[in-house]
Amino acid sequence: MPPQVETIILSNGYKVPAIGLGTWQGGNDPGEVYEAVQIAIDEGYRHFDCASVYGNEAEIGKALQEKITAGVVKREDLYIVTKIWNDEHKEKLVVPACQRSLKKLGLGYIDLYLVHWPLSYPDDVDYIETWRGMEKCVELGFTRSIGVSNFNSQQLTRLLDSATIKPVMNQIEVHINLNQKKLREFCASKAIAVTGYSPFGAPGRCTGFQPPGPDINLQSPVITEIAKKYNKTNAQVALRYSIDIGIIPIPKSSSPKRLRENINVFDFKLTPEEIVAIDQLDCGFRTCNAIEYKECKEYPFNIEF
Repeated sequence: MPPQVETIILSNGYKVPAIGLGTWQGGNDPGEVYEAVQIAIDEGYRHFDCASVYGNEAEIGKALQEKITAGVVKREDLYIVTKIWNDEHKEKLVVPACQRSLKKLGLGYIDLYLVHWPLSYPDDVDYIETWRGMEKCVELGFTRSIGVSNFNSQQLTRLLDSATIKPVMNQIEVHINLNQKKLREFCASKAIAVTGYSPFGAPGRCTGFQPPGPDINLQSPVITEIAKKYNKTNAQVALRYSIDIGIIPIPKSSSPKRLRENINVFDFKLTPEEIVAIDQLDCGFRTCNAIEYKECKEYPFNIEF
């Protein structure tokens, strides 16, 4: 029996499952992400995090449609997120980009459409202009909610000052070695929910964003001791930590065993003392620093939060 997944209510009233499946790096093997999504649905996942740049929306859509057609899940039970990439930030390009994602996913609407990064290239487009296109997507019924990803507090403040439709979500990197407390508190003060990507620090990563390096310390004695107490894996404790500090983690996996383990984190809860102990593991270690965008005007990581 799939676990009963907790939900979070967004500022616009829509509910989002408190854990999702990340699909980044799934584009190298379309069959892998297709199978992962199918297995994930069977295991109880209803929240799927996608992006146009991942190159696998069509495979994800195929998996979703097959499960809907088979009666395993209804469209209204799913929460589908996707994102616009940096080269389509001009206002006139936003709606067509959203429509392409919808077509690939085989859906009539997206639950949440995100601006993937505050920066753009090859043209330096102001994300305020991009947001006008995002609002149009809501008005046209192509997405129910809109939000951002990788925005810092200053960028969010500027966006909130000009937005007609406020962002409901900021998707950022969050894990035990980068708990983003100040940015989380800022988002909470503005009624912006937070999704946390790379909850395990993107182990085995080798991307243009960051070369291979040390992984986050999932084997910390603090995590290990708590895992033994609850008869859980260290990874499950890390995910529960994210949930207990108000984050929606989106772990990526294609392993049936790990997909099952990752969603089975709703039968225990960390104590305040355990959360404080894990808080101490924060060392500001960012695995996705997007260093190739360092010279862009809106590179988000030049300030503290």
